[in-house]
Amino acid sequence: MSPSIDPLILGEAADWMVQLQSGSATDEDRRAIAQWQCRSAQHAQAWQRAEAILGDFNSVPGAIAGDTLKRIGRKKALGRRQALGLLLLAGPASWLAWQHKPWQAWTADQHTAIGEQRNLTLPDGTRLLINTASSLNIVFTDQVRRIELLQGEVLITTAKDPAPTHRPFSVQTRHGSARALGTHFSVRVGEQSSRVAVIDGAVEMLPLHASRGLILKAGEQSAFGSGSVAAVAPLEVGAVTWENGMLLAQQMRLADLLEELGRYRQGVLRCHASVAGLSVSGAFPLRETDASLRLLQDTLPVKVSSLTGYWVTVEPR
Repeated sequence: MSPSIDPLILGEAADWMVQLQSGSATDEDRRAIAQWQCRSAQHAQAWQRAEAILGDFNSVPGAIAGDTLKRIGRKKALGRRQALGLLLLAGPASWLAWQHKPWQAWTADQHTAIGEQRNLTLPDGTRLLINTASSLNIVFTDQVRRIELLQGEVLITTAKDPAPTHRPFSVQTRHGSARALGTHFSVRVGEQSSRVAVIDGAVEMLPLHASRGLILKAGEQSAFGSGSVAAVAPLEVGAVTWENGMLLAQQMRLADLLEELGRYRQGVLRCHASVAGLSVSGAFPLRETDASLRLLQDTLPVKVSSLTGYWVTVEPR
């Protein structure tokens, strides 16, 4: 399946796919879809990609898949190429990554949309700030206080446990756990590892398949995979400035900066290979990522090109 299908055709495929799954598709719609597929080889390839996405829902529990498709149908009014349309535009690599995310995220206790941040106070008084595109479950019993971070990032300020019997507070990820020792810290889960940054107090990191962990102190950060822990490093100045809606860059590669900005905006944000290594320093607003892109364009030898509002490339000027 070719990844170089015209994005306009992929957008049309997204529209037809949403209509087909909306529950209001007519026989006339189905005939129009069949005719649309026959317009060219790219039209046929775009629809094959759409069918591959829909086909994967067969492996998802029915209630989850049904709820997901209903949400996708409602999003059509917000603009083309959102929701499932973005998966078409992103191409096979991004689709493959999405396909392997844990399905539990669809039914998590808490989840935030792209660009959304949410404050939450737990029953014991612990405060959470849930970052963009994140999902988590909350487990409180007589024995434990636990956050199960399925994807994304969370900033935690633990409170003193009011229960008569001490209950440890921990954040569980697919790679292991981070146990708070009275603290203010963040956890971000990635594909290969989970990253912990400690602002105050201390956190014990314990990989899933390790018998011993590592304690991080205030002003330190590290990451752990399922069987190992990375070296401890000083806390980066911009590690948790997302709490205030800012990305603070200090000699950061442009490609890495754009990857971070991309977490806070709908659609695809790409970096041309010839400018990927440019060094960037400055403060960039996360709640107004278009303003951040304009700032890059004003201060670096780059230009921002957009095929649509959801397909943006930063390339050489």
